[in-house]
Amino acid sequence: MTGIPEPLAGTAPAVWEKLDDRFDGVRGDSRLERLWTGGRWLEGPVYSPSGRYLLWSDIPNDRMLRWDETSYQVSVFRQPAGNTNGHTRDTEGRLISCEHGNRRVTRTEHHGGITVLAHEYDGKRLNSPNDVVVKRDGSVWFTDPAYGIDSDYEGYKGEIETGGCHVYRVAPDGRLTRVADDFNRPNGLAFSLDESLLYITDSAERTIRVFTVDGDRLTGGELFAECGNGLFDGIRLDTQGRVWASAADGVHVYHPDGTLLGKLLVPETVSNLTWGGPKRNRLFLTATTSVYSLFTTTTGAPEPYGPHR
Repeated sequence: MTGIPEPLAGTAPAVWEKLDDRFDGVRGDSRLERLWTGGRWLEGPVYSPSGRYLLWSDIPNDRMLRWDETSYQVSVFRQPAGNTNGHTRDTEGRLISCEHGNRRVTRTEHHGGITVLAHEYDGKRLNSPNDVVVKRDGSVWFTDPAYGIDSDYEGYKGEIETGGCHVYRVAPDGRLTRVADDFNRPNGLAFSLDESLLYITDSAERTIRVFTVDGDRLTGGELFAECGNGLFDGIRLDTQGRVWASAADGVHVYHPDGTLLGKLLVPETVSNLTWGGPKRNRLFLTATTSVYSLFTTTTGAPEPYGPHR
């Protein structure tokens, strides 16, 4: 896989559907670029501004793929990859990954070595860490549903040892704490612009809940939104605090007050999304078998390694 096979590249219509007047001005390209296709279930897109490349997971094929923004070439970044799912970057720009197969959260160091950040809680193995975000204080927050141990498809069939599917925090000193224990299948998560709130999806319940961040604890957990088509998976915010959530028909965009403002309709079920490009106005989507992108009129919220909000 040294490049994009020409028959597999191309474009697809990008349909913007307005449901609220506050969605006016949120637009972008009229065509989605299909950067690559041929995966089984793609997930976890993460952009590297220093390298100008996008990484993502092809979970059942146990590989991570890399797309170069300057050449449009696609190559294998890591295989085997521990059936990785979600990724992010920490305050130093290092790659943080959730590994279904190895039931752990890891950090890829600048020299290429891998450091394990979390693999067990109270002496019991984690289920299959799914998605992850980093706070500006360096703490790592991740969800731990059981998708990777339900069967051998996205990992290795196994038993839940932790009593359920929970949300965890890794402190800068490495201490692991459980911060939420009332989810069915916690999945995507994203901080508000000032990091006072944490949005978390529950794929089994088809909801987004919002928590107040109180130091190393979460309180609240009120319903923020219910998915009207399929289920919620990955979520990201833009610089206006709008929540962009993946769904069966594309991406649903919510006002901070929970109102569904509009949608970006995509030909395949979207699993996750991220912002990238030099201006962070390029939206990247992992959608079942393909990776799509388009430039938008909005900008993604800064990452923890970038300028403070």
